[in-house]
Amino acid sequence: MSSPQPLILALPKGRILRELVPLLRAAGIAPEPAFEDEGARQLRFSTEDPNLDIIRVRSFDVATFVAFGAAQLGVAGNDVLMEFDYPEVYAPVDLGIGQCRISVAEPREMVESDDPARWSSIRIATKYPRITQRHFAARGVQAECIKLNGAMELAPGLGLCRRIVDLVSTGATLAANDLVEIEHIADVTSRLIVNRAALKTRAEQLGGLIERFREVAHAA
Repeated sequence: MSSPQPLILALPKGRILRELVPLLRAAGIAPEPAFEDEGARQLRFSTEDPNLDIIRVRSFDVATFVAFGAAQLGVAGNDVLMEFDYPEVYAPVDLGIGQCRISVAEPREMVESDDPARWSSIRIATKYPRITQRHFAARGVQAECIKLNGAMELAPGLGLCRRIVDLVSTGATLAANDLVEIEHIADVTSRLIVNRAALKTRAEQLGGLIERFREVAHAA
């Protein structure tokens, strides 16, 4: 009988990955040395556990890999989970890292004369069109979303739209582009996510990993 294929853990590139590495170590997951080399071209890495490999992908893609079963578990911000809302994804552990928020922002010069309570329809640049439309629809505002994947802060100054919805951490990027937060949509942290079907077929392996991450998150 052939041994099962290794579990695949999908992790996001960038800032969150740097915060995540200490948690991986605390959970007893030791990737090969190339994993922490930001110049490494490979995207799949072995670990000291022959039954677990890691892939490194874009943050928005983590949930997609897990939802479609290409990875059995991963780490994704709840902004991604809210935007895609995959029923195949289960998020059992809040890791408490990657803390930021989703906010509405507009040019500083508009703030004094603008009254969000009077909006009936607005145009917004964002990489979160579903979150944005749900947020405004809840109070009867129609939101026309212009989908951008980055550099949202340029949109108001270049006349693309007057407002944006984006992730905000310190607010420094908004301030540098003379934008001001005017509305809070949701707080964001990173979560351990699992494919629901895989949790049934490989319950012992995945259940053990979930418990290790839960212990590490509670200890942090």
